[in-house]
Amino acid sequence: MSKDEMFAEAANNWDLERLYRDLAEAKQKCSPRARKGLTEREKLYLRGLLCGCSPAEIARKLLQSPKGVEVYVCKTLYQYFKRMPDVPNEKVGNWRNINNFLEGAGYKSQTKSSVKSKLNYSLPLEPLVKIVNLGVEQHTISIDINIRLAFPSDSESQRTEDMGDSDRTIN
Repeated sequence: MSKDEMFAEAANNWDLERLYRDLAEAKQKCSPRARKGLTEREKLYLRGLLCGCSPAEIARKLLQSPKGVEVYVCKTLYQYFKRMPDVPNEKVGNWRNINNFLEGAGYKSQTKSSVKSKLNYSLPLEPLVKIVNLGVEQHTISIDINIRLAFPSDSESQRTEDMGDSDRTIN
């Protein structure tokens, strides 16, 4: 997996372009002589934080030093957050606060809640699991299972999907 693909789910839940732009402006306030815009590393670590990862978890996924990532995030992203106008001027020194601050400042995408509600409506109404056959031979357990899931459709009527009657063997 490339670094561009890591923490890609952050794009589903957050307005990354606006966040990158606003953090870049805050970066210029912190360090007027610094390179304009966020570096690729700053963007990567930000996406990791937005996915709920701690700096140590980000480091582990990137095969980097946990202390190195922690220090880098403290010296860069945390400083930028403190300079953002829509983020409360409270202590940002903990990665757990970042998502709450940014969500309160309106950076969280609204699409997540609509996707979540669509998923809730697509959950099975009355799942039916029937064990058809159970067999034990030496070190092998054979279980034949039929699964039937009834999903609500857009027109409130039920649509039934048969998930298959195939035999499964578990060793």
